[in-house]
Amino acid sequence: MAKTVLTVDDSASIRQMVSFTLKSAGYDVLEAVDGMDGLDKAKGRQVALILTDQNMPRMDGLSLIKQLRALPQYRAVPILMLTTESSDTMKQQGRAAGATGWLVKPFDPQKLIEVVKKVIG
Repeated sequence: MAKTVLTVDDSASIRQMVSFTLKSAGYDVLEAVDGMDGLDKAKGRQVALILTDQNMPRMDGLSLIKQLRALPQYRAVPILMLTTESSDTMKQQGRAAGATGWLVKPFDPQKLIEVVKKVIG
């Protein structure tokens, strides 16, 4: 059975690119338009990996990660930040919130697949 990845980003073009890239590598992809939507979708089913943007309306990526980490079923699920933010401070905040890793936009599709395979196989 294909592993499901939840991608959370307020940019439709980024969601489409992530979705297309991961589907072509054999993953199922669930899309969410912001942190609130991502949290609702994550609660609705179990996913193998979450990719989230940082800057989004209603709920940002760090808040989403903290909320997810508070749920028993998401304590150990890998969460990767996919964002334009690349400062060390932001990365430290991401790690403190519980992010597993960090990818900077614009991303290289091949690199995204490599990272996802490394994290969830």
